[in-house]
Amino acid sequence: MLGTIPVVVPSGPAVGDRWGRMRDVAENGVRVSRSWGSSGTPETITVEAPGYRLRVAAGDSTARLWDTTGRWVAELNLLGALDCLQGPDETTALEPVMVDCAGPHPVLLLRRSSTRWESAAARVECRPGEIELSWEVRGRGTLDGVHLLAGRSVMAGGGSGFTPSGGAFRTLFSPNPGDPRRLVRGAGESAVIGVVGDAGPGRGHWFSTPAPLCLVLTTAAVREPEQRLPEGERWWTLALGGPVDQLNFTQLRYLPADNGFALRLDYEGQTRVDGAFRTPPVVLAAGHRDPYQGLRWYRGYLSARGWAPPRPDDHPQPAADRAQAVTDAPGPAAPHRQPRPAWWSAPMFCGWGAQNHLAATRRGATAPDLSTQANYDRFLDELEARGLVPGTVVIDDKWQAHYGTCEPDTTKWPDLPGWIARRQADGQRVLLWWAAWEWDGLPDELCVRNPSGQPVALDPSHPAARRVLAANVARMLGRDGLNADGLKIDFTARTPSGTALHRYGPAWGIALLHQMLAVVHAEAKRVKPDALIVTQTPHPSFADVTDMIRLNDMLRLDDFEPDAPVVPQMRYRAAVAAASCPELLLDTDDWCAPDLTGWREYLAVKPEIGVPSLYYTTHLDRTGQALEPDDYATLREVWARAGRPARGKPC
Repeated sequence: MLGTIPVVVPSGPAVGDRWGRMRDVAENGVRVSRSWGSSGTPETITVEAPGYRLRVAAGDSTARLWDTTGRWVAELNLLGALDCLQGPDETTALEPVMVDCAGPHPVLLLRRSSTRWESAAARVECRPGEIELSWEVRGRGTLDGVHLLAGRSVMAGGGSGFTPSGGAFRTLFSPNPGDPRRLVRGAGESAVIGVVGDAGPGRGHWFSTPAPLCLVLTTAAVREPEQRLPEGERWWTLALGGPVDQLNFTQLRYLPADNGFALRLDYEGQTRVDGAFRTPPVVLAAGHRDPYQGLRWYRGYLSARGWAPPRPDDHPQPAADRAQAVTDAPGPAAPHRQPRPAWWSAPMFCGWGAQNHLAATRRGATAPDLSTQANYDRFLDELEARGLVPGTVVIDDKWQAHYGTCEPDTTKWPDLPGWIARRQADGQRVLLWWAAWEWDGLPDELCVRNPSGQPVALDPSHPAARRVLAANVARMLGRDGLNADGLKIDFTARTPSGTALHRYGPAWGIALLHQMLAVVHAEAKRVKPDALIVTQTPHPSFADVTDMIRLNDMLRLDDFEPDAPVVPQMRYRAAVAAASCPELLLDTDDWCAPDLTGWREYLAVKPEIGVPSLYYTTHLDRTGQALEPDDYATLREVWARAGRPARGKPC
């Protein structure tokens, strides 16, 4: 590396390098200094920057981190462990830490010997307000679990085994919704962000897939995300960057330890290294007032590097009260955006809740069975009789004969194109529910498959599968097809996951989901430029493949204790999405309401959160409670505030 200087060097000016001529180096507001031992060699290197102070001891594998008040924050383990299917990555020896001051910011480099890789190193770039770390290896192997801010040591003369980073953090905020009853958790609890999840134990993190890959921590003990911190305390972001097409892992895991933590990326044996490999960067940024400000910083960080669309110029990032005024990452202003179609913001009706209520009253029926033309006519007639005519109607699961072909089930929808045309003629728009990853009705060779050859998901890395995806979108939205106005995309948490699975191309995990949605979004806009694509993907790098973020289900119904306050949870999800993707509209969702009281409380605040969405017509499904005249009056008021006044005289 050009400009790389070892910390362990002979003393005195005769050395003839930067360290030989001066004790301190300042680069763009970041000061690098060293302390000397009695033998004339440097013992520590210290980096002082707006927002933090970092110190590395010569010959050590950790870096101690303090905030600007002198409070100890963390002890970062710099080793890294990029484990492979062929075996674990263990460190056998360290080289002296080196410092590169040739670039705009100082970079620390720690090289190590590995049992798995020909060479390995940690790279620490020290910028004003933020520290960016990445891990580099060279050799051959198939990545499995990649541990960052942790490592395995088999070096002589010290403790061996797996060692995480240490931390003084007491509170952890995850932007990925989990238990609806809590918005923050202790730093000693685990967290997962990714594209895999369901209702099973330990997998209930499926509401946002993916959420921003940005955890936010503080050394203070708090119970709410926006709780005022004690004097001098701030939040730190612990985030993962990189181009979305290089995020070939299914999950980012925060692994707590006794007074410590580590990160793990689940590559699942689906990424082969043959030569050089560098992990996505981990960034620690200091000085956030609250977690949502940290997420706004994260969007700017990604946008500034071209890893997410530019931030919209009508949503500037606040910087007035940031600590040291350094932690709002600068990002390029967005180009002028096309005006958003007005109909996107109109109140929505989705029939899923009404279908579930009907299923509860009909023995042997399931909610998907009841997605029929007759039922949707009935649902909408029931609303119109009460003065409620939604601007957008979402036809939910299952209107298709086969999920994978997107052809209507004519026994349930005898004339879906005609039904859509009649709604459009009446001034309404129609979205179709679409299940990501479903292959029902498609050839097995277009799928991700297990060792037995059985399909587990559609494979968007396969060129033929991408052509099928595009054809399906054209069929659903095209004038010579169903002519719908957009898609409600669901089940993105069913992204394939597993070491034994096989697919066509290199993409996996988050990158594979983005590849799928990119095909869907691009074809939708080609066929119908004002088509509305609704997803549950509030990660900033997915802002280019969606138009609206759905906040998703209110409850985890399969939990042992599913009941939880609705409004705080949905406000939290909306705040995450607004901070990460401020250019996108928010679909408030409406299912599953815990009871009539909870439903009413949420209805009252929906206009403050996003586009009001209604899933019921006469009764809630979970409790069977009937909507009352005052409920319809409130709905009319809420919809009028959203630009959809009542039609006719309510009965």
